[in-house]
Amino acid sequence: MIHPSAIVHPNAQIERGVEVGPFCLVGEHVKIGRGTVLQGHVVVNGWTEIGEDCQIFPFATIGSASQDRKYRGERAYARIGSRTTLREYVSVQRGTGEESVTSIGDDCLLLAYVHVAHNCTVGRGVTMSNLAQLAGHVEIGDYAGIGGMVGMHQFVRVGKYGFVGGYTKLSRDLPPFFLCDGNPPKPYGLNSAGLKRAGFLPEGIAELKRFYRLIYGSKQSFSQALAEMEQTVTTDAGRELIAFLQTPSDRGILK
Repeated sequence: MIHPSAIVHPNAQIERGVEVGPFCLVGEHVKIGRGTVLQGHVVVNGWTEIGEDCQIFPFATIGSASQDRKYRGERAYARIGSRTTLREYVSVQRGTGEESVTSIGDDCLLLAYVHVAHNCTVGRGVTMSNLAQLAGHVEIGDYAGIGGMVGMHQFVRVGKYGFVGGYTKLSRDLPPFFLCDGNPPKPYGLNSAGLKRAGFLPEGIAELKRFYRLIYGSKQSFSQALAEMEQTVTTDAGRELIAFLQTPSDRGILK
């Protein structure tokens, strides 16, 4: 159903069951999956793809041109997964660079005024609270939680199941499964409650706690702690943490 006041380009690909509310604007290159609802005053433009059964609340803007001095109008994408909710005034920009992508995964919840800048990658099941702001090229792992009014520097990574407390200014990478808070931010242990809710086994949680103490609570250097982790790891969760720490980083690991 398309409201009479909405403007939808005739070349836009709108699947069955999509609702386009009053005063929405849908551009020429947009694709919207079955069952998605644009509630009203939503702008979707550029080369944007939205999955199935999403809920897009009023005044959200998806696929607008990158706020980047390097952007020259090249073909770049914004992609939203299925069953994702974008609340009021959320903005998601397309990438900078030919064929580049800004992506948000399935089953995410982005609350009012969240901003996702060019070339960001937001994983599956991520929750971002009001006014959280991602600069360009930020990567958020699956099932991470981002508190209200958090600001993230370009190229920062947050690992899966990581949690960033409200008002934090994050300019370093937060490893998966860990918590951080404050300004300047500090690590505050393991996201134990989130891991238990997600069904992580006790032995995996115990190993992650041990690795956290190696990184942040021992007198070893980072390279020494990582070497010991590599020699003693026994769980999949521990291996995921090690893989994150081994991946080259533009910003470095939060200390």
